[in-house]
This record gives sequence, structure tokens and C-alpha cells, in this order.
Amino acid sequence: MSERFAIILCGGSGTRLWPLSRALRPKQLLALNGETSLLQQTASRLARVVGSSHLITVTHQDHRFEVKGQLSETVPEAVDGVMAEPCARNTLPAIAWAVSHIHKTNPDAVIGVFPSDHAVDNEVAFQAAWQSAEAAAELGYLTLLGITPNEPATGYGYIHPAPNHVTDGTALPVHQVARFVEKPDLQTARGFLKEGYLWNSGMFVFKARDFMQMLAQYQPQILAILETLTDENLASAYPAFPNISMDYGLAEKAEKVAVVPVDMAWSDLGSWDSIYQRHGKNAENNVTQGEVITEDTTDSLLWTNSGLLATLGVSNLAVIQTADATLICDRSRTEDIKALVGEVQKRKPELTELHVTVHRPWGTYTVLEEGPNFKIKRIVVNPGAKLSMQLHHHRSEHWVVVSGTAKITNGERKILLEENEPTYIPKNNRHRLENPALIPLSIIEVQCGDYVGEDDILRFEDTYGRVVAE
Repeated sequence: MSERFAIILCGGSGTRLWPLSRALRPKQLLALNGETSLLQQTASRLARVVGSSHLITVTHQDHRFEVKGQLSETVPEAVDGVMAEPCARNTLPAIAWAVSHIHKTNPDAVIGVFPSDHAVDNEVAFQAAWQSAEAAAELGYLTLLGITPNEPATGYGYIHPAPNHVTDGTALPVHQVARFVEKPDLQTARGFLKEGYLWNSGMFVFKARDFMQMLAQYQPQILAILETLTDENLASAYPAFPNISMDYGLAEKAEKVAVVPVDMAWSDLGSWDSIYQRHGKNAENNVTQGEVITEDTTDSLLWTNSGLLATLGVSNLAVIQTADATLICDRSRTEDIKALVGEVQKRKPELTELHVTVHRPWGTYTVLEEGPNFKIKRIVVNPGAKLSMQLHHHRSEHWVVVSGTAKITNGERKILLEENEPTYIPKNNRHRLENPALIPLSIIEVQCGDYVGEDDILRFEDTYGRVVAE
């Protein structure tokens, strides 16, 4: 039996789940389907199949530290397998980059590729599909997991399985693929259901050697770039990859392509209505999250992570409330939110990028108030974590400990501060904030200066490998 590996694709911005999902904290990093994030659920599920040390996660460099932090909480052995793209180039270059690393030491490995932002409730069926796809992969097939549809959805691509099977004795049948079809209109989708078409889940299983041979045959440009890629030239060479998906680049071109039909209680959680459908309903057929009060409200998704959300006399709405933006729309229109986010991007671009609370590898900060020449933050540092050694050219900072213990480097001085104790950091002074305790450290920071932007920072030493001053 070949060794198994799994590649987790952790890119994308999840704009259809705005305002909760944003560019620097997209849906795969959110807890939308339970207590843990979709990435954490995916990693845990795959670790049970391939083992924690055989997970590779490909993400964008902007998400690298958050991804590592989340994996460290659930599958710590997978942290070393995080690969960060300097820029997004669609799914095929990301997959090829990860596969090339596996192929160098284990060309006979069987590799599964899975999005990080999907929900799978029937794990027994998922494992049966993996094992069936693995049997086809051993025969040289690029094998997809095809979802048995339960409605004529127009938001997914479809796969037409051929009648013939490519393997015998597998838990689930494995068919050759007759054809791929792009997202259809409603009438066409209804016909597809009657004809046995499957949803394309974007999940693949194949052997490393076969994948690299397919690259050589169908995408020689990608293979040529891979052969020159090093850690040193990654930032300059990676943008040369073509922007092309796994489906277009290989699956629709290769000769030996198969599909496993599976019903594993799957959802791509791609819209607020899909979130509504996924969750349990109360007596009024509402789904609520956070502090919600309703009167005469039915068939609605009501989600808040900041403050009270109250509704009266409404029906069939999706209402999503965050600290700095609120979405209200008809539940039947949630697939159209991407266009609305485009308008928000033009007028208030910061609302599509960041939340008021920003996650960092050491903890979080929340902007409480900001105005000309000042900014007030609440900073929470995780136990044992520390910020970089840094200075600012344009601002000074006043810190007051709210709870916990702060270990502070302030120029040549090193001090410990307890609750309600302050310190002052002059501009151009090297400084560092650490939490030496076993509980979170919370401080209030008041910045004052002629410029209080986040890019006024010069790093000299950093635990997390961020850019430091020469």
C-alpha cells in the first residue's frame, strides 16, 4: 500500500459570506459549522486518514500565521507542513507546488487534495470514498469525489459519470468521467439530477508520479517553473505561474479520469443561505447565533458577533452583524452578495479586508477608537507569546495592563507590569511586549503622533519570521 498524503487548499476570500468573512480572515478560518474553524475541521478529518505528519496546507502568505496558529491547536504536527504562496495563482499551481515536494521523496505516494472550507458530516462515507478513489488512483486514474446532489443547484459544476466501473470490490463504485459541465441554469440542473450527474466537489485523489506526468504532458510551463522554484526565488518566480484551475488545467484534459459518487452530508458553505440550511432551526424556523431577540420573525438567519441583534415582523432574511458592518438581505439573494461586496470595496475597502479585531500570530488587537493623530487599541497576548522587537518613527505609545502580567522591553529597561500599571514608549524607542504567564495578557494601548498607520513599524527580531530590519 502506498503512503498517503493530503493537501489542504486554504486560499480564497469567501466574499459571499461578508461581512463575517473578509480578505484577511476568510471563511475557512471561521467557526461557521461548530466550535472550531472549517480549516481545523478539515485538518482533523484528514489527519484521521493520512496521519498528522502527512498533511500539507497551501495558503497565502497573509494567512500563514493564522493558519499555523489554528493547526497548532488541533493538529500540531501539521504546522511544519504549511506552505505560503506569495501571490494567488488558482488551484493548479498551488496543488502542483505541494505535489512536487511530496514527489521528490515519495513518487509513489497517493495524494488527496481537499478544500479547507467545506463541511462533511458523514465521515464514514467520506473515508469510504477516499478508499475507493485510492484504488482507482493506484491504477493511474486522476479520481474526483462527486457529490450525490439533493437539489438542482446552479452554483456548482457537474460531472457526468460513465456507466462503466474502473475498479472492482471497492466500497463505493468508481466510474470513468464522461464529461464535465459548467454551472448550469435551473432547467438544465433539473435534467442533470434525473440523468445521474454529480456535483464537482473539487476533491481529488491521485498518485504523485501520475500527477507529475500529467503536468509534463498538459502543463509543461507549470512543470518548468516548478523545476526552478527555490525558497530563495519563491517571491519572484511564483507569479510566473499561469492562473489556472485544477479542473481546466488537468482534469478536463487527462485521459484517465474517474469519479466516486458519494453522499457524505457535504456542503461548500458558500452562501449565507447554505449556512442557514446547515444549522438546526428553532420553533419559528430561525437560525440564530450570538445575542439575538426576535418577535414575529420567521425563516431567517440572524447572526451577530458584536452586540444585540433584535428583529420584529420580518421573514426570510439573512441578517449578519459585526462590529463595523451589517448585512441585511433576502435569504433567496445570498448568492448575489459578491456583487454587493464589489460596491463596498469601491467605497469602503477596509471593510472587505479587516475586522475591527485583527488576529496576529501572538494574539489579537482591537481598534477601539481612532482619529487625527491618535488610536486606541485593546491588545490581547496569548500565554507565552511575544510581539516583535520594534520601534515606530511617528508615534509614541502608552500602555496600561488590564489583566495578566506584561514583560516589557523599553529601550534598555526590562520591567514587569501587573494589573492597572502603566508604561510609556517614546517614538524611536526599541520595545517589546511579552506575556510570561499562563493566562492571556490584556492591555490598552494609546498611540499618539503625526501618523498612526499600521505600517509605521520597524522590526529587529521576530519569533514568527516576519520581515526584520537589516
